[in-house]
Amino acid sequence: MTAPADTALAPQKAKSNDAASPPGVVMADRILILDFGSQVTQLIARRIREAGVYCEILPFNAPAERIREFGAKGIVLSGGPASVYAGTSPRAPGFVFDLGVPVLGICYGEQAICEQLGGKVEGSDHREFGRATVEVIGDCALFDGVWRKGDRSQVWMSHGDKISAIPEGFRVVATSDGSPYAAIADDGRRIYGVQFHLEVAHTPDGARLLANFARKIAGCSGDWSMAAFKQQAIEAIRRQVGKGRVICGLSGGVDSSVAAALIHEAIGSQLTCIFVDHGLLRAGEAAQVVELFRNHYNIPLVHRDASALFLGQLAGIEDPERKRKIIGGLFIDVFEEEAKKIGGADFLAQGTLYPDVIESVSFTGGPSVTIKSHHNVGGLPERMRMKLVEPLRELFKDEVRALGQELGLPATMIRRHPFPGPGLAIRVLGDITAEKLAILRKADAIYLEEISQAGLYDKIWQAFAVLLPVRTVGVMGDARTYDQVCALRAVTSTDGMTADFFPFPMDLLGRIGTRIVNEVRGINRVVYDVTSKPPGTIEWE
Repeated sequence: MTAPADTALAPQKAKSNDAASPPGVVMADRILILDFGSQVTQLIARRIREAGVYCEILPFNAPAERIREFGAKGIVLSGGPASVYAGTSPRAPGFVFDLGVPVLGICYGEQAICEQLGGKVEGSDHREFGRATVEVIGDCALFDGVWRKGDRSQVWMSHGDKISAIPEGFRVVATSDGSPYAAIADDGRRIYGVQFHLEVAHTPDGARLLANFARKIAGCSGDWSMAAFKQQAIEAIRRQVGKGRVICGLSGGVDSSVAAALIHEAIGSQLTCIFVDHGLLRAGEAAQVVELFRNHYNIPLVHRDASALFLGQLAGIEDPERKRKIIGGLFIDVFEEEAKKIGGADFLAQGTLYPDVIESVSFTGGPSVTIKSHHNVGGLPERMRMKLVEPLRELFKDEVRALGQELGLPATMIRRHPFPGPGLAIRVLGDITAEKLAILRKADAIYLEEISQAGLYDKIWQAFAVLLPVRTVGVMGDARTYDQVCALRAVTSTDGMTADFFPFPMDLLGRIGTRIVNEVRGINRVVYDVTSKPPGTIEWE
């Protein structure tokens, strides 16, 4: 959960590449999550993986053979926005209750269990959104070692409907003021349902309950580790690529850097990296990319300085969406030019992460083939005729960082805050000029330097400066100024799904603002953004 990838550009279909996804890394013990559209379904997968168990997410209407072939030792039914009693609402595939593996329904998932197995769900005048307290009225395997009968615990609710009757064979094991069936269990069939969200941080014991389901109820061994993944991924890359040549679009960000290092360890000189420098990077980043990959790792690297081309095409453009599209289109063109110069390749490598894969899956269709690169552009052009190598497509952002550590990448690169593909183009609000970029780079560098020196960099998910499209009157010394305003943003997050502003000490904010105004000519005012991001937010600019 990079921050999750920018999904502003609609994916484009690439018919010749539709079957080009690489073989995945197969773990023996696996949990499958069927998604009904919850904003926080990804968090279920994260929590289960944190318990050392591999899992994946499929839409609720995935083909039956795909669900069966996955070979899950347990199935989780996610939450969702629909009312289960509505005629067009989604349903869990009926056969999942007959596979003989444990099933856990969360929120809408519990309601689907009840509706489909003979219970009843209806609208409620007592909706529950936010913190709630459940009372445990019965012991069950899901609560083993976490809750006991008589306990009262905080949970997070998000539902407007209620279960009014449970199916035969189920018993109530927890209640809340608004949910008489807050948790139910059919011990014989090992089917469980909870009305609250186990996966969010606001249910403090939720991760332990999910671990109970995966480890104790489903019997998974918990062997999911980055060391195991690394070795299996290397073997999978070698099987897929054979003696073919691979090119990788390298940005210097965490995702593409880890992908490049992993592929290089697998196939060595068969990999060539292409670094398209669009002139929109932070201070010193282009030189860092070249030094690390060409000089330190000795990976064949093509460095194309295309900054003049990009800035020329972006001149006078103010709309951020147009900026993204221009950058994405130019990136493909320049990348393709450089690929032709080196004689082409059989495979294109990119740092697609699991959130990108999930976000490309709709309820009614399959995954769209996208080229992420560091610009999140729309689609892999059919004319490129290359198969994709996506060795990170099973991983979340924190897992990618752990893999980078396994691969020996420098800590400064692994820890780097997420940086969107359009880069400074969407952090210069309004039209872009070389002068504005220089001003912003210097302000941003001061900002990051100060939070690093204060020991706060690793406590912040993402921090960056923005040049606002306004100018203000100020007085500096004995002179009146009319210069630009710089906004600073810093957010905390544990999962990339929700975020809150970072509570800087006022003296540090004052020092940062003073340094920027004093040292960056062209800025005479600094402001700090204290807005938060609600659940499900995937944009960070």
